[in-house]
Amino acid sequence: MRILPDEVEIVGDWIVVGGQVEGDPNCERIEELISKHLREIARTSGGWETLYLDPSDNRLWELSYPKGEMHGGGPPRLRWLSKDEASKKYGNQVLAG
Repeated sequence: MRILPDEVEIVGDWIVVGGQVEGDPNCERIEELISKHLREIARTSGGWETLYLDPSDNRLWELSYPKGEMHGGGPPRLRWLSKDEASKKYGNQVLAG
């Protein structure tokens, strides 16, 4: 499983299945990508945002949980960041990665 060249964002959602809340296929895809394909290179001080490198094309991806009002920050979002955006947010950690 890879991220397609034209993708810039993968947004998960929570769905109710049999009375239980589960992650949708995008949640599962994000988990698969961060555990088996992407390489972690930096975290914000609060730990809610993590920067990853895609070794297949050297693009930078940020994992975040944008629905902070929900339990655990809500479902995950993986979005592409330019090197400039990543450097501004993560500083020298980007260069070290």
